[in-house]
Amino acid sequence: MRTAVVRVGVDLAGALTPDQLAAGAAELGRAAGAAGLELLENNLAAMPPSRREIELLMTGADPDQLRDIAIGMCATAFGTEPVPGVVTFVSHGTDEDAAGVLAGFGVTGDIDRRPGDQGWDIITVTLRREDLTRIPESRIHTALESATNAEIHIRTV
Repeated sequence: MRTAVVRVGVDLAGALTPDQLAAGAAELGRAAGAAGLELLENNLAAMPPSRREIELLMTGADPDQLRDIAIGMCATAFGTEPVPGVVTFVSHGTDEDAAGVLAGFGVTGDIDRRPGDQGWDIITVTLRREDLTRIPESRIHTALESATNAEIHIRTV
């Protein structure tokens, strides 16, 4: 399962007091823990209102679904209208991470990993030629290298 960092703006208008922010963060921390999520520590009161966002570590592959869950939890904890932020995925270098990169580009492909002679893995990704007419191969290649820390070979069919 992929690990995402889900960011949600909880008081971008600056309407909450430091005590309200602390109470909301504590409530969110309890709810997150009960749901098997992790709230990353952040002193919201010290942040300018435009940067008052929380970060939750969540597992899953669908960023929209993860964002919706986080927004619901934040609305309950802070009593505000949360604003969705950026969702990023933590890479562990797995084939699942490679598949997630492909999904992010809206493509699917076959992923084959084998050990290389230089000490790192070689991943061969087979993609449909039609998919590469929409997205440059170099973008996919770079993203796969970054997510897997492996040598990437792209094959088209």
